Amino acid sequence: MYEYQYIRIDFKRLSGNPKEDYQEVINQQAEKGWRFVQLIAPDFVTSGVGVGTYYELIFERPSSLSRNR
Repeated sequence: MYEYQYIRIDFKRLSGNPKEDYQEVINQQAEKGWRFVQLIAPDFVTSGVGVGTYYELIFERPSSLSRNR
């Protein structure tokens, strides 16, 4: 069994660049035992302009229940 963590990274309004370095976030979470699974941009299609306003990084790790077995 796994537990999941979702980290939202918003884009800057004028430049459209992410407010945080996603590679840095992935490395920080890996140090905490999280494995990067996927990056998604949930509002890419529904934003109306063909670009998203944020993306989410999805991480997983074995749940504490499975680690204690």
